[in-house]
Amino acid sequence: MANTTSGQRGEFMYAQGIKQYQSVSTETSIMDADPHKLIQLLFEGALARISTAKGHMERKEYDRKSKMINSAIDIIGGLQDSLNMETGDLAMNLERLYDYMIRRLFEANARNDQTILDEVSGLLSQIKTAWDDIREQALAESTPEAR
Repeated sequence: MANTTSGQRGEFMYAQGIKQYQSVSTETSIMDADPHKLIQLLFEGALARISTAKGHMERKEYDRKSKMINSAIDIIGGLQDSLNMETGDLAMNLERLYDYMIRRLFEANARNDQTILDEVSGLLSQIKTAWDDIREQALAESTPEAR
């Protein structure tokens, strides 16, 4: 019995260590990130939370699922808030798409529907891919030499 408790304590300590590493790693990434990279990190964070929520849903861990979905909703809301609406149609379309994703995540949470999580994840992945593809251009435009 003592070995089981010791083993469980070891697993717990390992999990805590991983969480601390991830926290420090994330904080370092954020502190070193340019504005374009920060948006990339937000996309990655939302996608990770949706994926984690899906796992919690499969295991019927509904409280954890809700926390992950709510966190993804918060991140997508942050992406939505960061839009410069003065840039025109693209910002307006993204605002509507983010709003749609948020509504779908609320629905996925209420219905425990993994297909909705997959749908939102797919949409976010498409936007993230496009955002990743313009990184070099965005960095070139933000350097003082480009101005």
